[in-house]
Formats: sequence, structure tokens, C-alpha cells
Amino acid sequence: MRGMAASLLALLLLLAGTPARAELVLSLSKARVTITSNFTGDTLVLFGVIDPGTVAPSAAPDVVVTVRGPSESFTTWRKERRFGLWVNVDGRSFLAAPSYLAVLANRPPADMADAETLRWEQAGLDNNRLLQRIGSDYADVVPQDPFRQAFLRVKQAQGLYFERPAGVEFIAPNVFRATIPIPGTAPIGAYEVVVKTFSGGALAGQGTLPLEVAKVDFEQTVAITAQDYPWLYGLATALMALTVGFIANIAFRRD
Repeated sequence: MRGMAASLLALLLLLAGTPARAELVLSLSKARVTITSNFTGDTLVLFGVIDPGTVAPSAAPDVVVTVRGPSESFTTWRKERRFGLWVNVDGRSFLAAPSYLAVLANRPPADMADAETLRWEQAGLDNNRLLQRIGSDYADVVPQDPFRQAFLRVKQAQGLYFERPAGVEFIAPNVFRATIPIPGTAPIGAYEVVVKTFSGGALAGQGTLPLEVAKVDFEQTVAITAQDYPWLYGLATALMALTVGFIANIAFRRD
């Protein structure tokens, strides 16, 4: 609670020194999540202040917060039963897809604007672009595409993709907060927090904040070694396994 209060105070001080025409002022409770050996997850709090001048007089503002993790490639396979065995018969590669994708909003994005606007602004889980390689072509597809749906199911089952229509709370007419969960399986790297506000069915403002998820101390050393010196990491792992096996053989040997 103390950290959240400090973040809110910092946000208000930042707002006081921000030009009046700023569309959106944002602040994260912390901009860096550190992973240690006992890391099981973390929770960040995002605060935001909307410029009243960007809000239509007859409509309350809407907010969509999208958090994207480092990009990665992923292949989804379609299986068929042949000769009594399940085999991969067709696949689709997703290129530069977010390894983590969270969508938080104050209400369902479909109620904020028309489908074309939401698709253009990537507001909502189904509206985020997921580039696929289809033969020699590269394109995004409709949300009902079976490969896209299979990809989303896998990511959602891992807890890395999710959408929460009630994940943004207004604590004042133009002041909101959102709680961003970072699971224990979150990939390390640079994240991006994108906030978009809508009013009267149109985009009213937007802002972006950086977020980093990083390993520290021994975990960081191991990660860097595995990435930069894979042969050394593999050799050390093999020697460690042999050592453990040798000690276990002596400890549990029956004379």
C-alpha cells in the first residue's frame, strides 16, 4: 500500500508540472521486475490521469491497457489421425508475437467503439495483430481463424495471454488505476505498457510506458552464460549432473 500511495503521489506531482494540453499522464508503481530463484510472480499498479478536454461532454471516458512482452516466434500445428496415430499435417508460424499479452479495460472493448476502430487501435485481445506466415505470404487473419484460436488457447493456458474487461477502475472522474499481474513464468526482457482512452466511440488519447522483467544475481549470470557461451553452459551442466550422480551412488550404495 505504501508503494502504491507513493506512485499516486508521484503521478500527481508529475501532473502538476505537465502542460495543460497533455492527453494522458501515466505512472507505474515500478518500472522493473526482478526475478530471483524463488520468484512466483509480481503485481504492478498503473495510475493514469485523463485530460478532461479530450473527453466528450456527453460520454464518460473508456480505458484500454495493453501490456506486451518481448517478441517471439511460435508454430501452431493441426493434427490428424492417420493409421491409428496422431500426426502433424499442417502448421502455421506466428512471427514476432508477444510472449506476454495482457489486456485490461474498464468495460468490454466491444462496447467502446466500432469494430473497425478497435481493430485499427488493437484494443482488445482479439484485435491485437498476430502476424502469421502463410506459405510465402505474411499477414494477420480474422479472429475466427483456427490456427490463431489454437495459438491463443495455448498462451491462455500458460497464463501469458488474458483479457480482463473489469481490470481498470476509475477512482475519480478522470483518474484510473489498473493492476497488472506478472506471472512467475513471465519471459525476461523489455515490455511495453500501452494505454488508450476512448470517448464517444473514438480514440481520445494514448500513452506508453516501458517495463523491464530481468533476472538478477546468480540467475542473471546463469542466463547470460547460457546465451553467450552455450558450450560452456552445456559442459558445466553435464559435469554437475555427473557429480550429483556420483555422490548419490556413494550415499545410497548398499554394501
